[in-house]
Amino acid sequence: MRRSSRRAAARRTLHTAWGVFLLLATWQGLSWLVDRAVLPGPLEAGEALAESVMSGRLLPHLAYSTFRVLAAVASAVVLAVPAGIAMGRYPVVDRLLSPFVRLVYPVPKVAFLPVVVLLLGVHDLAKIFLIGLVVFFQILVPTRDGALAVPRSCIMSVRSLGAKEWDILRHVVLPACLPRVFTSLRIAVGTAVAVLFLTETFATSHGLGYYLLDAWSRLDYGDLFAGVIAMGLLGAALHWTVDRLEARFCPWERL
Repeated sequence: MRRSSRRAAARRTLHTAWGVFLLLATWQGLSWLVDRAVLPGPLEAGEALAESVMSGRLLPHLAYSTFRVLAAVASAVVLAVPAGIAMGRYPVVDRLLSPFVRLVYPVPKVAFLPVVVLLLGVHDLAKIFLIGLVVFFQILVPTRDGALAVPRSCIMSVRSLGAKEWDILRHVVLPACLPRVFTSLRIAVGTAVAVLFLTETFATSHGLGYYLLDAWSRLDYGDLFAGVIAMGLLGAALHWTVDRLEARFCPWERL
């Protein structure tokens, strides 16, 4: 068992290394093809990243961005998962909230950025709220669908053993929804980083979005790609965290 686990881990490491190699090779090839300062190669971008980290310019912006994304995603999960379970479990709640979800979900939330800034100010709260608003619906809808998909026979079987409604929610509905929650989270963290860039280019002087916009205005392409790499690493770290959480709370999905 341990030997097969080590082999599987070695294969995953090999696949990851091969993927990174393909990415860097493609990047370098495009850099040679374009042959302009606007697209430096991975070596030049890596040197710019190391220099910006060592000088202390990049890390404060990365810290601001990480805090905003984590706060927004955590808030969305805390609100969306119970709401989605309630909609999927109780038809009355679903009938009340579904029209609102259908009307609001397709609307691009970033269009509300000026309004949110005017209402909540230019500080972190406005940015966290807007990112959380986008992520909220991406988690709510799959959670509702997961709760709706729970077979009635499973609920009746547990109820016949004396389970109360809270026991059904905790031991049947929530575990059934968790795989969909984590799948939606993988999509949501990518969306959150994208929305983060937009929110940090508006009325702020901190964050990776501001860092990228400032580098662009100075035509400092090394700093620009250092910020892009930092944003990519932030997204990758969030995605890895979701994978670890799923392995912890949904071990049956890995069998």
